Amino acid sequence: MLPADMPVLLALLIVSVVTSAFVAIRYFAASGLFAWITDRVRPGLYAGRRMQIRAEIRWSLIATAIYGAPAGMVFWSWNHLGWTRLYTDWTAYPLWYLPVSVLVYLLAQDTWFYWTHRAMHSPGLFRVMHKVHHDSRPPTAWTAMSFHPIESLSGAVLIPLMVFVVPIHLAMLGVVLAVATVMGVTNHMGWEAFPRRIVHSPLGRWLITASHHEKHHEEYRCNFGLYFRFWDRVCGTDRGLSRRMLGESAGDPAELRA
Repeated sequence: MLPADMPVLLALLIVSVVTSAFVAIRYFAASGLFAWITDRVRPGLYAGRRMQIRAEIRWSLIATAIYGAPAGMVFWSWNHLGWTRLYTDWTAYPLWYLPVSVLVYLLAQDTWFYWTHRAMHSPGLFRVMHKVHHDSRPPTAWTAMSFHPIESLSGAVLIPLMVFVVPIHLAMLGVVLAVATVMGVTNHMGWEAFPRRIVHSPLGRWLITASHHEKHHEEYRCNFGLYFRFWDRVCGTDRGLSRRMLGESAGDPAELRA
């Protein structure tokens, strides 16, 4: 808790630095864990990619500051000014609203990501904003936050803005951030962590996993979604699953189009 008489600009600077540090710790913990798992489950998958991974970590550390600063400012405004719709009282809203609020935030993130991500694949924006992310060929567990600063800004603004409009319990916001972290890392780590019975199930036809997102890194002009395949299916940009990851010999070739 910061002193009440601390100058506002100094307080915002401190909370921004602290929150950015937490985002960096989250990045290293999540990406490091899944990189360690990859080394054991798919030994040698990241062999020869030391320079790529170093670059991914450098860009990601810049991104942690860009994501952390607005989050810290929002937290300060909630704690000191009560401006946001964040709440901690479990009885403030009906219990059914807890999972609904998580879904609302995830759907909003997914929609924002699809359209901004698709826009960044236009030639001009790609060179300026998005090429950094696609320089990871193929991506690794360290790629999830490897963004150019301008792209980081586009991704960092949505949730800080939403908390001023859409009520959400602080714990449920933690769930949203946990989902974003785990999905971001697992969808880039170069192998499919989810069982085939899920990936090729009716549910899997609407969820994005590594097999689906890897196709985007292979072909660029498809599979733009974040969590769900809804917008890709509606807009005709869904091109199924990665051949490299699943392999045509691994099962029915129709699975690759699922």
